[in-house]
Amino acid sequence: MNRKFLSSPIILILPSILAIGFVIIIPLIFSFYTSFTSYKLTRPDSLYNFVGLRNYERLIYNAKFWYAFGRTILFLAVVLNLELLFGLGIALLINKITWGQRTLRTIMMFPMMFSPILVGFQWKYIFNDNIGLLNNFLYLFGYESAIAWLIDKKLAMGSIMVAEIWANTAIFSILLLAGLIGIPRDPIEAARVDGCNSWQVFKHITLPFLMPFIFIALTIRSLDVGRAYDIVHIMTGGGPAMRTELIWTMIARVGYKDANMGYANAMSYVSIILSIDSIFCSAYAHAKTQVDLAILLLSLICFEIFRALLVYSIALLKSRINV
Repeated sequence: MNRKFLSSPIILILPSILAIGFVIIIPLIFSFYTSFTSYKLTRPDSLYNFVGLRNYERLIYNAKFWYAFGRTILFLAVVLNLELLFGLGIALLINKITWGQRTLRTIMMFPMMFSPILVGFQWKYIFNDNIGLLNNFLYLFGYESAIAWLIDKKLAMGSIMVAEIWANTAIFSILLLAGLIGIPRDPIEAARVDGCNSWQVFKHITLPFLMPFIFIALTIRSLDVGRAYDIVHIMTGGGPAMRTELIWTMIARVGYKDANMGYANAMSYVSIILSIDSIFCSAYAHAKTQVDLAILLLSLICFEIFRALLVYSIALLKSRINV
């Protein structure tokens, strides 16, 4: 019996399970617990000061948090759509080229070789109002007044978006180019024989074939952009006047700079819940069949029941502690 158990696949994956539990699950449980305390990094004894839902109640009325969450959604929507647009255009152009396509694909992957921190420093130098390359380039064309790209409240967010788009458009291009290469030629040739123009071929044949690749690319990048921190922190630090502060830069500021880790963890879990709700809304908008809609609604109901039970359990625990 023991030999059979030792030779089972569970033993083979047990080290991975233990590693995941130690690295991911235990910190998640700890951070969830601290979200109900007044834990401050400068006061270790505050780890045991249970305050119930006070952090979450403060968060509901914190206008800065909701502004940061709204900016994150705006940042996510603009960056993802522009990356998809530019990535699709680059993939279509490269797919048309017959000579030197491998070289172009290698060059296209060049921005992905840089870490986000290096990209932040690189574009911070480009957008510098005194010695930046962009202002010096504009000076050659007679534009003498320097533009404060990272200080002006109307330009700072757009400058960060440019850096993010430059660094990650290649992900869309690579995935969509793989989809274009795999499209069969017979439907395209048949459509052209029937008199379809290039736009009709793209709309009715190319785009439907690319939709699975677009979905994969959007999923990967939405998870990545939603955690945007490095580039924002390096380029603006959330300024000017917190106009570029996203949800994760705000959580980092509250947790580490202000040392209020309990409140920061509460922000994190509220952000996660709001993100899950946004995913459900997006999936609802793209549900194509009644079966998809039924599965989505069932999942949403289960999630809301779980959230309600969690809130009820926390409130019950708080009332018993107060007694």
